[in-house]
Amino acid sequence: MALNTENSYNVNMDIWKNLRKIIHVDMDAFFASVEQRDDPALLSKPVVVGGKPNSRGVVSAASYEARKYGIHSAMPLAEAYRRCPHAIFLPVNMRKYQAVSSQIRQIFMTYTPLVEPLSLDEAFLDVTGSTSLFGPADKIAFTIKQCIKQELNLTASVGVAGNKFLAKLASDLEKPNGFVIVQPDRVQEFLDPLPVERIWGVGKKTAERLHKINVKTVRDLRFLELGYLEQLFGVLGSQLFQMAQGIDDRPVENDRMIKSVGRETTFATDLTDRDVLETELLKLAVDVGRRLRKKSIKGKTITLKVRYDDFRTVSRSHTLAQTTDLDNVIYKEACNLLSAVSPQQPLRLIGLTLNNLTDKSERQLSLFSEQQKDNEALAKVIDLVKEKYGEKSITRARLL
Repeated sequence: MALNTENSYNVNMDIWKNLRKIIHVDMDAFFASVEQRDDPALLSKPVVVGGKPNSRGVVSAASYEARKYGIHSAMPLAEAYRRCPHAIFLPVNMRKYQAVSSQIRQIFMTYTPLVEPLSLDEAFLDVTGSTSLFGPADKIAFTIKQCIKQELNLTASVGVAGNKFLAKLASDLEKPNGFVIVQPDRVQEFLDPLPVERIWGVGKKTAERLHKINVKTVRDLRFLELGYLEQLFGVLGSQLFQMAQGIDDRPVENDRMIKSVGRETTFATDLTDRDVLETELLKLAVDVGRRLRKKSIKGKTITLKVRYDDFRTVSRSHTLAQTTDLDNVIYKEACNLLSAVSPQQPLRLIGLTLNNLTDKSERQLSLFSEQQKDNEALAKVIDLVKEKYGEKSITRARLL
């Protein structure tokens, strides 16, 4: 088997020499684990982070004690409560989790500058150039795992391999508190027994199509011809063919541009009132605009997402002529999109996202460029006031 325990490092170093050394670190039940760490009374108890059980939000994280009851991320809080009424339900404390994530990132940066965060609780590290300083990749990974435990009193599951795909698979295989090494000369031994659903890109529908042609494991997939897979799945077929053989050439990108900035909200009661919905949209636009400006990026494509009372979810998008980070522009386009999604039917959720992002300023060609500059200057002033005196120090009259 291509797995190693924490106390075993039987890696063939000759084979490793010419391969990249990639580590994937995935924190175990991150939000819930932070809460349990900070309040010992929560240890060994089912903890659900997301909000009150009678609210209409979803689970952001569940401790492993809660997962025993089938509770998982994105599950409605009401369903989580039904499955485990004695669970402890806590609100999301994003500021706290971001602070802990920054501490984890500092540990990573001690060993390599090539860190690609995927979220607050997981990241890829390329330690190929670090082995001359800190020793073999597996020992660097084990040291990082120990540092997280000793310095932050949290556990992480870690995978070590020759590429990102294999490293991420490895970190997920023995959670929680896992430590798995995919030896470079035993990749197929590692991959072949795994269910085909473990491969990136294989969701429910793709898995059903593969099962119909009697493909249940990675080994089954590996014996299919490239042309046949491309005929069935197009571009995805080529990706499946390569991953079934453990091939993944994607680099670890430490300066990766974020792909989108967005926010959504679930209403306490279903809404149809247009004025109320537009006020909620304004709240989202103000939040998204400020986050864009804080990151010094702008977006070009605005997407509105709505979920109806029957849980049907639809989205509509519009691409602007030029990028923006202004609340007013985002809000105006969001209102236009709202008209296209038939809000006569009650809505339980609304979301707003900007993508097609860039950190490069575009030359303004509009006849209203002076007004544009004034709006941008005003937005910066408002941001500074909020930064200094708090979120409620200045706000729009409609949001009072």
